[in-house]
Amino acid sequence: MKLYLPRRSRVAPVFGALIALMSLGLAGCAVPPQALTADERQDMVKADRQALTQQQEPLQGPITLEEAMARAIRYNLDHRVKLMEAAVAQRQLDLSRTDLLPKLALSAGYNWRDNDLASSSRSVLTDRQSLEPSTSTDRARGTSDLTLSWNVLDFGVSYFTAQQQADRVLMAEERRRKVLHLLMQQTTQAYWQAAGAQMLENRIEPVLALSRRALEDSRKVELEKLRSPVEALNYQRQLLDIVRQLQAVRDELAQAKPRLAAIMNLEPGQEFSVVVPASMQVPRITLPAASMEEAALLRRPELVEAQYNERVSLLETRKALARLLPGLEIYLGGHYDSNSYLTNRQWGDAGLRVSWNLFNLLNAGEIRGMAQAQLDLARQQRLAMSMAVLTQVHVARLDYLGRLSQFELTEQINSVEQRIFTYARNAASANSQGKLEEIRASAAAMMSELRLYQSYGALQGAYGQLIATIGLDPLPESVNSHDIRSLGEAVKASEQNWIKTMNPEGGV
Repeated sequence: MKLYLPRRSRVAPVFGALIALMSLGLAGCAVPPQALTADERQDMVKADRQALTQQQEPLQGPITLEEAMARAIRYNLDHRVKLMEAAVAQRQLDLSRTDLLPKLALSAGYNWRDNDLASSSRSVLTDRQSLEPSTSTDRARGTSDLTLSWNVLDFGVSYFTAQQQADRVLMAEERRRKVLHLLMQQTTQAYWQAAGAQMLENRIEPVLALSRRALEDSRKVELEKLRSPVEALNYQRQLLDIVRQLQAVRDELAQAKPRLAAIMNLEPGQEFSVVVPASMQVPRITLPAASMEEAALLRRPELVEAQYNERVSLLETRKALARLLPGLEIYLGGHYDSNSYLTNRQWGDAGLRVSWNLFNLLNAGEIRGMAQAQLDLARQQRLAMSMAVLTQVHVARLDYLGRLSQFELTEQINSVEQRIFTYARNAASANSQGKLEEIRASAAAMMSELRLYQSYGALQGAYGQLIATIGLDPLPESVNSHDIRSLGEAVKASEQNWIKTMNPEGGV
């Protein structure tokens, strides 16, 4: 019996070329780590510095509270990140919708071999070669296929997946709302701290200079022994304590505006001023605690997100059940083969194919149990979140009432301190003891005024925390434009709605 074997001389070049290609491929896979150069990092730093604050509306004068909130909404980087996360979730939803479409696959190829694809036949009766070797395939040929297929099971699973992604888009929006609530609270508190710093920053240095002169005079008195050493040292100790307190206040005030600038995403070190209202209006709340609880359960972003998460878990249960069903695939295709031995080089076909993973039936109980466990977990998480929200409402309400009481008491103390300072300044004499009383009264009045602004800022922060705890948004559902002026007007309109919501009986 003769067998038709290819000559070794034809096979060797092919294997040689294959080995050469594999060597090149392995060499390409050996990619060493390449660290960034100093110039590349410098270029990145420069580009990042330019991107941090580019395309921002310039300041047009002193900043109001509404403008500060508008700039935080428009330019704050944390809020931008949440906006981008919501946009990415929307893009993923758009991609998941394409999984609902049938699969349309186009393929083409070219095949070549250095000898004929020949074969012979062997008789099963005589065990001898019955036909001489022959071929029905060209050495070089091209093929192409276009196939349209649609799997009903995959469609069902993809449909549930698309619904889940749609809910994740809404969850990303709720996370953005949560960041926005926190951002407004931080902006309000930082704004009033900056306002207090602006009011007092030009008044600290004169008092510090007066204290230092009095300290030098006291040291001269001590050296000249015009007063007992213990009395002079006690006097100096009191002056040094005043200087220490004033320097601590100055350092604290110096950090107030940079905090506000960071929230608004202003260029670090940029000079700006804030508008300080003539009076500190105290926000009042008459809404009963029960109404606050109901509003929080309806509006809080965390609870809404938990509700969407529960719906995602329910869809996961349906997906698990759908995967237990048999798959039905319908396909329709067109094909071409350039093989010259073929009678029909072009042809079309269609078919129906059913497949069923029987192992899924064996694990059906575990699959359903896992999906149900995820759903139960999502429900328990939502219930736990509801209890946490109710607790936060009462804590925020008590914090607001406590801050309100502290502010009213601080306001009375500040009034007393300012009157004491007025009397001390009018009654100051040339002697050192009178000068000490004037310095002490001046420093006490200044720190009392600082505590007043801090207390008011804390009160506004507690009010903003209560607003956020209830779930009231700083912006309406739709805004005509996103420039700073329009956003500021929208924030102001939302504040008026807050007042109506928090005071249903018309309180101020």
